[in-house]
Amino acid sequence: MRRYFTALFFLPALQATAQVYSVKEPLVHTFSIVARDSITGEMAVGVQSHWFSVGTAVTWGEAGVGVVATQSFVDKSYGPKALSLIKEGFTAPEALDKLTAQDSGKSVRQVAIIDVKGNVATHTGSNCIQYASHITGNDFSVQSNMMLGSKVSEAMAAAFRASSGKPLAERVLLALEAAQNAGGDIRGMQSAALIVVPGVANGQPWNDKLVDLRVDDHSKPLAELRRLYKVHLAYQHMNNGDLAMEKQDMELAMKEYNAAMKMFPTNLEMQYWTAIALANTGKMDKALPMFKKIFAADKNWKELTRRLPAVNLLKVNEAGLKKVLAQ
Repeated sequence: MRRYFTALFFLPALQATAQVYSVKEPLVHTFSIVARDSITGEMAVGVQSHWFSVGTAVTWGEAGVGVVATQSFVDKSYGPKALSLIKEGFTAPEALDKLTAQDSGKSVRQVAIIDVKGNVATHTGSNCIQYASHITGNDFSVQSNMMLGSKVSEAMAAAFRASSGKPLAERVLLALEAAQNAGGDIRGMQSAALIVVPGVANGQPWNDKLVDLRVDDHSKPLAELRRLYKVHLAYQHMNNGDLAMEKQDMELAMKEYNAAMKMFPTNLEMQYWTAIALANTGKMDKALPMFKKIFAADKNWKELTRRLPAVNLLKVNEAGLKKVLAQ
């Protein structure tokens, strides 16, 4: 009932366009940033809102094409439609102009687009709920609506500019955190999302997001999003370690697993594969104490260890295996 009441409250301002709230156009009032790294070509969208699962509505991106944030009275079709237009050869400003020209509800939309060439376009409709604003700059746009105070967009822009040289995902997180520190959504916090896509398509659209994180419902979604980003970085090391194991490069595998373990020293899986890499490189004196601690915490890791020699992931002789399993 709350959502429909909100729509009726604003109906007089929207009668000219007959634009009212519907389940297809949720009320995602929020702050967001679209950005591009001019060195790597990566493009990103970050968002936070007092709305459930904001990442399923606001954030859109495709490798080698661009990224989109669509919010306020959300028309989710702006995301795929804008990306499709860019692939046809339209710039971000041309794509946005084309979409808003066809939209009878543009006065309640807020949309930002950045394309692979760094062209930026942003629209904040005249009937977006105050405080509502956007700021565009080289390779970025920040936008906000229904904010507690009037300086949220300014805080995001300043934080993004001040973080030059950092990884793009980190810069986006810093901008979102600055927005919240400046007051953020007048209703509070509930969900957040972050996606990063490469500047060059890899021909695998099912696997083209470098970062794809969502916090759908949380009392502190930005803190949780940052925690998940740290986990993401740690598991990048884990994935690199797995690839090194496949190539029989045990030294590299150990280095990558150890890097992950340092980030999350209490994570048993990260400890386990570090121990496996140590054993595979003959460092049993370091591996055995780790196995003992892991097996004591969860006996299933010992059962897994029995199965690894058969698939050549644990490269120890029978005596070595017995030592490991004796822990």
